[in-house]
Amino acid sequence: MRYVDEFRDPLLARQLLDRIAQRMRSPSLKARLPVRIMEVCGGHTHSIFRYGLESLLPEGIELIHGPGCPVCVLPRERVDDCLAIAAQPDVIFATFGDAMRVPGTQKSLQQARSEGLDIRMVYSPLDALELARKNPSRRIVFFGLGFETTMPSTALTLKQAADEGVSNFFLLCHHITIVPTLKALLDDGDVALDGFIGPGHVSMVIGLEPYAFIARQFQKPFIVSGFEPLDILQSILILLEQLANTEARVENQYTRVVQPAGNRQAQAAVAEVFELRERFVWRGLGEIEHSGVRIRPAYAAFDAERVFDLPAGRGEQGEDVHCGQVLKGLLHPHQCPLFGKVCTPSTPIGALMVSSEGACSACYQYKRTEVL
Repeated sequence: MRYVDEFRDPLLARQLLDRIAQRMRSPSLKARLPVRIMEVCGGHTHSIFRYGLESLLPEGIELIHGPGCPVCVLPRERVDDCLAIAAQPDVIFATFGDAMRVPGTQKSLQQARSEGLDIRMVYSPLDALELARKNPSRRIVFFGLGFETTMPSTALTLKQAADEGVSNFFLLCHHITIVPTLKALLDDGDVALDGFIGPGHVSMVIGLEPYAFIARQFQKPFIVSGFEPLDILQSILILLEQLANTEARVENQYTRVVQPAGNRQAQAAVAEVFELRERFVWRGLGEIEHSGVRIRPAYAAFDAERVFDLPAGRGEQGEDVHCGQVLKGLLHPHQCPLFGKVCTPSTPIGALMVSSEGACSACYQYKRTEVL
């Protein structure tokens, strides 16, 4: 396959769906119904809703929407940190567009910008570094967030700032790691899962080995997948074949992008600039050990957490009641009593309604006529 249309071919999709239905008739799978599969990445969630894959799958397969949207797990108290820094008179605060609308305890960054704070949307950390070059009398703070997918670009930007001696550039680091989060979900055991559709872009950086414990320790198949409809359907078929044969392995469906060892250069840049935090707070999930990174002491001069005074008190305040249940797969988005009523993409109460990769946002956009 070379062109995107081939990954959306209806005939090929029907053939895969027929094979999935045939596999679901096997005695070993019929005995364990329903088969509950968690797609980890928000990009997969978006595609599943956009192309209506849930409605095409045979009965007995339940897709669980996981915590792989970094904006969706951004805690209120972290937004408050951003606002406290942005309120400094000499600061230009820069971040990605999705983060602008995440609710804090009192307001979002977008609301604060409308009130006069100099908060700007950028498309990359390099854009923020360019702001620092052009505004030497201002302190430029970039809010870096995302899984391992975006960590390398942030790390390389910080290295470039250090090499150039750009002393008015700072990073507020909220990068998070996927593997400890998956382990926490499995250890928690609140939701019974039969296997995972693994994140393609994260895996492009970290490779396949970090997921091996899921198959070895928990006996769950883990299929790294691309994001097109045929990618996801093929990954579901691979996963079902493993379950039917009583197997649990890490497999790579996304071979056109993901290499088994990942990207060594990206890994080296991340390792040079960042180190694991002992504990880190996730919106709706609470504290998870070693699930976030911080800036190493060698780059402390660029660390906004060291340079700026942040609000005291680090606990979640006024947490969205049902967001954690949706993130864990205990609740489907439309089952939240706020969904589509007071919580919508234009007036999000929870972070899951902000990003296009959030389960609630995707459900609202593509299925709301079916569920409201």
